[in-house]
Amino acid sequence: MFVTETIRTRERNGFVDITARVAAAVSRSGIKEGVAIVFVPHTTAAVTINENADPDVKSDMTRKLGEMIPHRESYYDHAEGNSDSHVKTSLVGPSLTVIVHDGELVLGTWQGIYFCEFDGPRNREFHVKVMAG
Repeated sequence: MFVTETIRTRERNGFVDITARVAAAVSRSGIKEGVAIVFVPHTTAAVTINENADPDVKSDMTRKLGEMIPHRESYYDHAEGNSDSHVKTSLVGPSLTVIVHDGELVLGTWQGIYFCEFDGPRNREFHVKVMAG
């Protein structure tokens, strides 16, 4: 099963919890054993798994990435004004794979799936592919 989800981000940099949306795609697929692949088809957005219990984790991640990869256009050759976004996306990555067992995502107690926006706010999308295995 293949699903495309749309998302509207609200900040230039931020993490949006999409765990429930991915879990819903798994549920709709009817697949009980396999994997769910989440893919972001953008060069300035990514996807990751991290803690979803404490909201400070999202702000800490956003702040640390901003410190490590600043939005200083004089530093970059790419003239569109979003070079830092491309670097952040390459480091975090455009996809992830989650095991599906008994029809549910296999995630740790504190883990959630995050859409990572690095050049927003924008209308974005992500894809979920659920495969039996």
